[in-house]
Amino acid sequence: MSTSKETELPKKKAKRINVRTPEVMTKVQADVEEHYRSRIVEKLNNNGGRLTLGTTTVRLAKQFGFCYGVERAIDLAYAARRVFKDKNIYLIGEIIHNPEVNRQLREMEIKNIGGESPDAQISDLGENDVVIVPAFGAEVSLMDQLKAQGCQMVDTTCGDVMSVWKRVRKYAKEQYTSIIHGKADHEETRATASRALSSGGHYLVVLTLEDCDYLCDYIRHGGNSVEFLSRFEGAHSSGFDPDLHLEKIGVANQTTMLKSETEELQMRISEAVAERDQSQQNLRGGGEDKNSFQFFDTICGATQERQDALFEMLEEPMDILLVVGGYNSSNTTHLVEIGGEEVPSFFIKNSECLKNIEQIMHFDLSEKSEVSSYSGSILDLNQPVTVGVTAGASCPNNLIEDVISRVFEMRGHDREDILGSE
Repeated sequence: MSTSKETELPKKKAKRINVRTPEVMTKVQADVEEHYRSRIVEKLNNNGGRLTLGTTTVRLAKQFGFCYGVERAIDLAYAARRVFKDKNIYLIGEIIHNPEVNRQLREMEIKNIGGESPDAQISDLGENDVVIVPAFGAEVSLMDQLKAQGCQMVDTTCGDVMSVWKRVRKYAKEQYTSIIHGKADHEETRATASRALSSGGHYLVVLTLEDCDYLCDYIRHGGNSVEFLSRFEGAHSSGFDPDLHLEKIGVANQTTMLKSETEELQMRISEAVAERDQSQQNLRGGGEDKNSFQFFDTICGATQERQDALFEMLEEPMDILLVVGGYNSSNTTHLVEIGGEEVPSFFIKNSECLKNIEQIMHFDLSEKSEVSSYSGSILDLNQPVTVGVTAGASCPNNLIEDVISRVFEMRGHDREDILGSE
């Protein structure tokens, strides 16, 4: 994770063109529907999220799949391709964390300037090139480099992400260190941290409650700063000093984190700061209360809605849960964690992971790799089985349809049975 400010580059005014004209968007909507629409998903939605054929029931969460921010990002990328027909278009990394969507963009000849095998370097770009900023946003230093090259920009950054940026900028200006609940190597977290830096502040990224407890102990009692910095290596700003920069703290988060965990982290840090400040006040023999802690709920609405919908679905029994999405999707990962507490849950990227009625290829969160498992609960075709299905905010409906169709197929029903059922 970048932890230092980049050399300042000459400022140029970013060239921005409105690609969402009515004429263009009519064509974009047709393209998007062709690629991602699902009749089967629509059928389940219209049927209360439930479909039973013979002994097989599939239940679909009330909230799943594409959120508004993802839909907007995809619309803008498709629109950019139509508006800039004869120009090179580059995407910073992935538009969202879903292989199918990113594959579609590659087929539209949208190239890449991020990742392990970029199609071009930023230094290669110029005023005739178009750059799409992904839904996660991008680091300030990277945006400055692109502006210095004179590129035309299509910014698809999610509004919820920009709300977090506004918050950490405020923290920095008021000399609060931003404690960011998130993954230090996630694109969104890197972009958020850079906003703290650009406003003259510091940041620390905390992922687990175990790390939070270590931080809280340091806030209360101090400790070995070298050990502290080693533990959070790659997750703090350049020049961060835990003996100086934990005096005033503002908590923010990656918008796709598990809501309950973020709330727990906020509470623990708040209590640690309050206890430290009270102890210091007692030593001083009184004085005014310090205002050393701030927080703001920055979990995005769509993430919360999908988590809440899954909790509701889990109130009724089911045999297994299939969670569909890209393996690097943070919000999808948290759905798997929620489901795994109650029912056998499988994190799959598409229907091809359902090899046969006995074998499921899925991403194991603890192993951090794809593994093969068997689901004995769905082997006997004569026994009733209920399969729950949900999907992260970056998963298109066509992939969800494929999974639902595959479940019924393995239980002896084809697509015509699904669409023809009442």
